[in-house]
Amino acid sequence: MKELELKYGCNPNQKPSKICMNEGELPIKVLNGRPGYINLLDAFNGWQLVSELKRATGLPSATSFKHVSPAGAAVGKELNDVEKQIYWVNEFKTLSPLASAYARARGADRMSSFGDFISLSDVCDVDTAMLVKREVSDGIIAPGYEPEALEILKAKKKGNYCVIEIDPSYRPAPVEHKEVFGITFEQGRNELVIDENMLTNIVSDNKELPEEAKIDLIISLITLKYTQSNSVCYAKGGQAIGIGAGQQSRIHCTRLAGQKADNWWLRQSPKVLDLKFRDDIGRADRDNAIDLYIGDECEDVLADGKWQNIFKERPEEFTREEKKAWIKKNTGVSLGSDAFFPFGDNIERAYKSGVCYIAEPGGSVRDDNVIKACNDHNMTMCFTGIRLFHH
Repeated sequence: MKELELKYGCNPNQKPSKICMNEGELPIKVLNGRPGYINLLDAFNGWQLVSELKRATGLPSATSFKHVSPAGAAVGKELNDVEKQIYWVNEFKTLSPLASAYARARGADRMSSFGDFISLSDVCDVDTAMLVKREVSDGIIAPGYEPEALEILKAKKKGNYCVIEIDPSYRPAPVEHKEVFGITFEQGRNELVIDENMLTNIVSDNKELPEEAKIDLIISLITLKYTQSNSVCYAKGGQAIGIGAGQQSRIHCTRLAGQKADNWWLRQSPKVLDLKFRDDIGRADRDNAIDLYIGDECEDVLADGKWQNIFKERPEEFTREEKKAWIKKNTGVSLGSDAFFPFGDNIERAYKSGVCYIAEPGGSVRDDNVIKACNDHNMTMCFTGIRLFHH
């Protein structure tokens, strides 16, 4: 198949719409459903991301994409009991490494992952399909599917769930093109290999960089390679925990990603874990309620006449002081940036979210100021020398 007709482009008024190959066959098979234009943008970016994560770490990988940027990305590390609870998978006694990767990728920022497009580095197994079955999602791409897993996925969305199989041996041409306003843009593909060799230029006084931090920095950098710029990514424990995408200002990226990382950590606090939800409240509504509860608009779920619709009993307010105290307990977080930090304020914001390890290109006229901020907080910072803009 050389081309695939789509329902419409980015918006319903943008017709006709299709994907096609100038040479050779399309490297995908649509096994179920009908993918849309944005679905395929998410699928192809996500597939590249998880493929690189698998090559870099040797672990099964997954990502949850929304609007051409990842909401989460992770490798297949075993979940602890708290992670199982906050990702709503605690009823599963065991999960395959691939399913664990998806639980992490989906669970990092569940608000943003709602209605996601999923990419998997490995053949989709039954454990992973069972997790996907329960979530609101537009589709999935993987190099293959176990027969039972495929049947589970085909049953989603009344049989209309989009399931795509990609040829893992496919390699695109070294030069890529896209058209904007009738004008063709051409550039060499970003074939940059991200691995530990990129983390050797440690410019801070603190030179300590544990193996786990190296993995997390690699995850953050590979995630940024496929995130709309400007972008910053916080990572911990084998997964992205906060991604700030598409911001014009670097500090806004750092703040946005930091807030998401803080929310990920706040969800692990005893106050959130002890919330008594009504039995008829689904996962998506629980996610929304938790987001409000840990935010600045908690009265939207705590006011009399409202909490009764969500909880069995009214929770105590999670005060600003309590939240700050809990966030201070988070540590060992890694942070990647797709371009240099122009000011030390980014480091100060990152420090508030438990960041200890940083990888950024360097090259700012204020590098000395940024390095000093890292030294003031005893952080380890690497200059990669490589920018990772993606548009």
